[in-house]
Order: sequence, then C-alpha cells, then structure tokens
Amino acid sequence: MASTVATLIASTASGPLAQQQFLWMLILGFIIAFVLAFSVGANDVANSFGTAVGSGVVTLKQACILASIFETVGSVLLGAKVSETIRKGLIDVNMYNSSQEHILLMAGSVSAMFGSAVWQLVASFLKLPISGTHCIVGATIGFSLVAKGQKGVKWSELIKIVMSWFISPLLSGIMSGILFFLVRAFILRKADPVPNGLRALPVFYACTVGINLFSIMYTGAPWLKSPRRWLACAHFRRLQASVC
Repeated sequence: MASTVATLIASTASGPLAQQQFLWMLILGFIIAFVLAFSVGANDVANSFGTAVGSGVVTLKQACILASIFETVGSVLLGAKVSETIRKGLIDVNMYNSSQEHILLMAGSVSAMFGSAVWQLVASFLKLPISGTHCIVGATIGFSLVAKGQKGVKWSELIKIVMSWFISPLLSGIMSGILFFLVRAFILRKADPVPNGLRALPVFYACTVGINLFSIMYTGAPWLKSPRRWLACAHFRRLQASVC
C-alpha cells in the first residue's frame, strides 16, 4: 500500500501543471489507501492474530490494540524492501517517463489499490483468509498488462514472488512442526509442565527478539541508516581535522 502511494506521489511531482490538474487523483489515491488499509486489517491482521485469539492467549480487544501498534511499527522498520519491490520491482517504471505516461502510472496505481481493497473486503465478508500481498501484486501486474502488455512486467521478479508463496508455507509448517515437537517433548509431557514452561519462556522471548532485531538491522528502513552515515561522516571529518 505504501509503495503504491509513493508511486502516486512521484508521478504527481512531474511538474507544476500536472500537480494542479491531477491533484484530485492523488487525493483519491490517499482515500483509497485508507480503505485498503482497513481491508488489510480486516483480513491479514485477522490471519495473524486468529490463533492467539482462538486459543485464549489474548482477547479480541487486546489483539486489536497489539495489531495497531506492532503492524505499524513493523511496516515502518521492515517494510522498505517489500515496498520497493512492489513499487518498481514488478513493473518496468522506466516505460512511464513522459508526463502523459506519469498520468497513466498514477491511474494504474489507483486502480491497483482499488481492486485490491475491494477484493480483500469481499473476501473478509465471505470469511476467506487471503493475503494482501497477493492482492496488490496481482492488481499491479493486471494494470501493467493492460497499459503496456507483457513487456511492461518483470517476469523474473514475479516468478521469484510466486515461488515464495509456495516456499513460505512449507518452511512455516516445518518450523511450526519442529517447535511443537520440542514443546510437547520437553514441556507438555512432563509430570508438571508449568515449571518447564516458565523456564522455556525466556528462551522463546530471546529468540523472537533476536530474530526481529536481526531483521531490522539487516533489512531495515533506509532512514535507520541515515544516522549511521551521519556519524560516520562526522567521525571522518574529525579524523581529517586531527591530521591537518
């Protein structure tokens, strides 16, 4: 969603005349983006917290609060690479260089967001667990095929994404099976599982926090790297001053 809005902003910034004539399209894009965010919360977030709420670990209200906080934090800290792929990794944005093509890209981005939002809302009403990523990928490919034909799609990148749709459930199932086997063998089947469970909690917390921190440091948002660059430049200047 953020990637599509970024495409809209970049397209609108092509010139003062375009900004005045097609500002309505940018505003419409933001409105549809909010609708899309609502549909993502109705489906994708429900998928994420469904097991926790169903098992009674958290209540529905607590799940909504946690989702509001950590879904936002996660998108800010870890969403840059995925947004970049959706924004210009699926379609050849170099084919939209002229002012007229910018307008076409804007209209296509709005159409992709609208199509994705409508389908996710329909799927939520039908109680179908779907992926918001699948929706926006398909919608983006759809408008590019209509606008530029097959040459406008980066098929190699699309193949990688489609492969990940099959690999991700497989790896998730394997990891879930291994984790449940260990929990059942070393905790649940003991005479008194509570002490063992409490001893295992710090290990689970440490693994979760460690994986999250590694992901943020390795593929984090670009703005996280700016302070490091600034400190490096400041240190280099101090070294130059000391040498001189």
